[in-house]
Amino acid sequence: MLNPIHLTIVLDRDGEEPIYRQLIRHIRIQVESGALPPGTRLPASRDLARQLNISRISVVNAYAELRAEGFLSAHAGRGTFIAGSGSSNGNGQSAHHHNGSNGHSSHNGSNGSNNSNSEAPLSDVSIRQMMRMARKPGIITFSHGAPPLEFFPMQYLRDAINTVLDRDGSRALAYEVPEGFGPLRVAVRDYVSAMGIRCSADDILITGGTQQAIDLVIQSLLGEGELLVTENPTYLGVIDIARTRKLQLHGISMDEEGIRLDQLENFIIDNQPRLLYVMPTYQNPTGAVMSLHRRRQLLNLAAEYKVPILEDGVYNEFRFEGEALPPLKALDETGNVIYASGFTKTLLPGMRIGYVITNHTHYERLLRVKQAADISTSGLTQRTIHMMLERGVLASQLERNGRELKRRRDVALAAAARSFPPGTTWNTPHGGLYMWVELPKSGPTAAELYIAAIQAGVAYAIGNVFYTNGCGSYRLRINYGAQAPADIEEGFKRLGKAWRELACDYADLEKSPLL
Repeated sequence: MLNPIHLTIVLDRDGEEPIYRQLIRHIRIQVESGALPPGTRLPASRDLARQLNISRISVVNAYAELRAEGFLSAHAGRGTFIAGSGSSNGNGQSAHHHNGSNGHSSHNGSNGSNNSNSEAPLSDVSIRQMMRMARKPGIITFSHGAPPLEFFPMQYLRDAINTVLDRDGSRALAYEVPEGFGPLRVAVRDYVSAMGIRCSADDILITGGTQQAIDLVIQSLLGEGELLVTENPTYLGVIDIARTRKLQLHGISMDEEGIRLDQLENFIIDNQPRLLYVMPTYQNPTGAVMSLHRRRQLLNLAAEYKVPILEDGVYNEFRFEGEALPPLKALDETGNVIYASGFTKTLLPGMRIGYVITNHTHYERLLRVKQAADISTSGLTQRTIHMMLERGVLASQLERNGRELKRRRDVALAAAARSFPPGTTWNTPHGGLYMWVELPKSGPTAAELYIAAIQAGVAYAIGNVFYTNGCGSYRLRINYGAQAPADIEEGFKRLGKAWRELACDYADLEKSPLL
């Protein structure tokens, strides 16, 4: 048997890039350069951990991810080897083209926050790689942010499309006006009026989903280098937009009632941000609901300091328990709140229909940015969603979804109590899609656990990607609504088992004088 090679790896122990990501990067570079040719035997994980004076968990996770990407192969009883003949990864592709990393560091910084953290935020490349792992066959996936496929009203969709095409013919396939299909804007006005939002159809701009709605508002109100403030943790899509638009992003801590207004006020006084983004109802990722008192206080504070609020209401209608609270926009008497939502979660994610509600102060600017982005949102899709709203499909869908989500929530809470390790904590959602879980600090972080969880056949969203400053290392988000009850039970069982197995190694390594 070949003796394992001695790896030359220099680690930055004071840097923000996690150790296991540094290992992956170093090994990739050596494979790509030919320094580690196919067939080279690598040191056992325990031996390499001892050599580098690091946790074995970091080596185990690095090897596992490199195997998943096709760089390494493992053979029981023989060891771990550089894969392939030549540079092939076994799928007819060159291993060094497999993930597009080009050997660069995976760290993207902390989005303008100076807070210290124990683990760096995962980069966009890392997140995409992990999402690819979650799509493998046999994985029970709690990681994404959409309702399950079985919630989609397919027969109603078919009937609506056919009716629209029969009624409107080729007009349904022509460009719509950039503001959106007139009857749909009227239907949205009527729909939000039931939540207490008072507006006219002329205040409504139809968008290509809620994500585009948020992006249009941010583009319209902020320029490169300007400051956006949000909750911490916050919706990952806003973090992505801030990075793409080269904005400064700062997160304000939350408590059980929502964003901390004492911290927010101090930050506004010192920094004068251009926009505040919040999700007051069933916040993503925490599932938190801002109290009515906190909502009123937030509106008063933002009005006093003249900071516009972008309210994301995409989960407002996912209530299955507890009191229905009015959106900020319904309480807004000064026109300071811009409301963004859509039908992507409640009806059909792939149809990409969202909307923005704002007054004339921002509307014309939003309209120009929208026109420049895509001319107009699909006319056929707008007319189809309008038809479904007119036929009452959304109302019946919300009722059905609420019943099923409550059932799945109850299964998830019971399964968590049975399967998750002692010391794990989680919220009890009254709506939305998410459980926000904190693992015991006696074991692996959520990022360290992820590879082992994938190998066990379960996936989740790693918590620190939702933080603006890389905190939340032991947090994870679980979309309990994404899976049927039997799969929730099995997935939680797999996750608990993966944690216990890693925690045993972790405890052993902590006792070792070498580590």
